[in-house]
Amino acid sequence: MGNCFGAPKKSTAEIAPSDVLKGSPVVRLYGPPADTLTCYIRFALLYKPVSVHFTPSQTLVLQFGSDAISGTRETLIQYMDLKFPDPPLMRRCIWSDKTTPLVVAAATVQHRSVTWHLERMVRWAEDLSSRGGRGRGDPAMGSPRMEVRKFGRSYSQLLEVMLEHAQMEEKVVFPILERADRGLSKTANEEHARDLPIMNGIKEDIKSIGVLDSGNPAYQEALSNLSSRLKTLQDNYKEHFEEEERELLPLMEAAELSKEQQEKVLEQCLDVMQGTHSHLFQFFIEGLLPQDALYYLDMAIRSSSKEQVASMLRMIVE
Repeated sequence: MGNCFGAPKKSTAEIAPSDVLKGSPVVRLYGPPADTLTCYIRFALLYKPVSVHFTPSQTLVLQFGSDAISGTRETLIQYMDLKFPDPPLMRRCIWSDKTTPLVVAAATVQHRSVTWHLERMVRWAEDLSSRGGRGRGDPAMGSPRMEVRKFGRSYSQLLEVMLEHAQMEEKVVFPILERADRGLSKTANEEHARDLPIMNGIKEDIKSIGVLDSGNPAYQEALSNLSSRLKTLQDNYKEHFEEEERELLPLMEAAELSKEQQEKVLEQCLDVMQGTHSHLFQFFIEGLLPQDALYYLDMAIRSSSKEQVASMLRMIVE
C-alpha cells in the first residue's frame, strides 16, 4: 500500500500562519468570497511567508508581481510552492497515490492531529505540575486558576475529536473489516473501551483542580495525577494508532472496495466527524503539517458539500 505520510516535523500551530514578517512579498488574490476554491487558496496562503491582499471578484486569480495565475487547485498550489518553497504544501503522492484507500488516508491524518494535541497537553500538564501553582508560566495564561480553565477547554476540544474519531471507526471502518473477516476489529474495539475511563478521569481531574486553592497540598497531588493520567493516555494512543496503521487499516485495501464504494465510505466517515468539521475544525487543523492539512481538505471536498467545506475554511480565513 502506498504511503504518503512521512514522519511529522512541524504542525500548523508551530508554523503559525499569522506570523507574517514585515516586508514580506505581497500576493493579491481575487475571487468569489464564498467559493470553495477561493477559500481553499486563501487558507493555503496562510502558511506562506507572504502578505495576502484579497479582493472579492467574479473570477479566481492569484497575482504575484507580473504573474497572474488561475486554474485548478493543483495548478495554484504548485505555483505557490514554486515561488515560496517553505513550507511546502504539495507532495506528488498527495495527488497521485491510487493504492491507499481514502478512508485509511483520512484516519491516518486524524491520528496525526490527535497525536500532536496529546503531546501538547502532556507537555502542558508536566509544566503545570512542575510549577505546582507556585509560579506563573506564560503571562498570557493569566493566574493559575485561569490557566487551568484554559487547559480544561483545550482538553474538552481534544476529547470531542478523539471520541468522534473512535465513533467513525466503530460505525464505519470496523464493520467493513468485520464483514470481510469476523473478529478483525476485536482488539481495536477493546482498546477504545479501555481508554474511555482514563479520558473521563482526566476530565474529572481538571474539574477538581479548578476548585482547589493553588496553595492547598492537594492541588500539587492533583496536578501530578493529571500529568500521570495524560501520559498514560498518550502512551496508549501511540500504541493503538501504530497498531492500527501497521496491522488493521492496511486490510482495507484487501476489502477491494470500488472507487464509488470508497468515496461513499469516506463520506460516511466524515459525516460522523460533525463537531471536528464545524466548531473544532481550526483546533483539528492546528495539529497537522501543511501538506496533511491540505490533503485532508482535498478529501473533504471530494466527499462533502462544497458549501460545507467553504464554511469550514471561512471560519479560519475570515
